[in-house]
Amino acid sequence: MKTLLVCTSVSHGNTRRVAEAMAEVLGARVVAPQEVAVAEPADYDLVGFGSGVFSQRMHPDLLAFVRALPASSGRAFAFATSGLPELPFAPFTRPLVRLLERKGFAVEATFTCRAFDTWAPFRPVGGINRGRPDAGDLTAARAFAGRLVE
Repeated sequence: MKTLLVCTSVSHGNTRRVAEAMAEVLGARVVAPQEVAVAEPADYDLVGFGSGVFSQRMHPDLLAFVRALPASSGRAFAFATSGLPELPFAPFTRPLVRLLERKGFAVEATFTCRAFDTWAPFRPVGGINRGRPDAGDLTAARAFAGRLVE
């Protein structure tokens, strides 16, 4: 199965580490949105889209990339890393999933995990979730990826 992971990872490399863990299982290529043409995801059997969460939203670069994609009938999944916990009634990935579905993707699943965060209010105390994503988070990311190929 040919797989591409498009991710924006700007603060501490958290999302990129999660993407690389998934890529190990999927045999995927990991790229930033600016490293791939918007037509290229159509050449893949499965495409993952992920970013860190900023003010309860996925990164604007990733969202702009998805908005620019042509219509598709491919398979996709979404993933995110965040310093704060995800609220069950407002998942971080929901707006991205809806955008992908409007583009015609069949979104199969989502994955989120906590990550090191030094956003302004946490900076004076050295950040939160130091050391995350940790080995357990990366194991969970690999297991998630494995379920996508079963």
